[in-house]
Amino acid sequence: MSDISTDVLARAKAIKLVIFDVDGVMTDGGLTIGDDGQEYKTFNTQDGLGMKLLKASGVQMAIITGRTSNVVKQRSESTGVAHFYQGVDDKLVAFKDLIAKLNITAEQTAFMGDDVVDMPPMLRCGLAVSVPAAPQSVKQRAHYVTQKEGGRGAVRELCELIMQAQGTLELQMAPFFK
Repeated sequence: MSDISTDVLARAKAIKLVIFDVDGVMTDGGLTIGDDGQEYKTFNTQDGLGMKLLKASGVQMAIITGRTSNVVKQRSESTGVAHFYQGVDDKLVAFKDLIAKLNITAEQTAFMGDDVVDMPPMLRCGLAVSVPAAPQSVKQRAHYVTQKEGGRGAVRELCELIMQAQGTLELQMAPFFK
């Protein structure tokens, strides 16, 4: 992570809350729907551990997603996401509600999205992050575009970037290297 700009590291240092979109960020963006109408998603286990480590470092997490899915609720619970908004048509409304509830500023939030519907909160947060598969218009406006793809370690990359900037990465990793 040595090639990260000082601006991105300074932004990451101030983060108290990370907000994730789901499809295309926590997953590869594909939707599998069975004949019974049940929706299936594949999540990355390394992303999940990164989220748990980020929470343990003191950073809160949220999900704001346009779709409604029981599997996403289960994933949020298993990874320590305390704030969960699904079926959201206007992500900016949910973003403003969340920062007001938590009494934090927009600059103290990171938003990780992959499409134009994520732009309203991304344009207002302190650290806007996207993935390589996002449309060019989104990537151009992000402060940081992950090296890893959505659903393939992008979330873990962001979690580690924030912990690195805040000086907590080594402490969170230490138990694994005894």
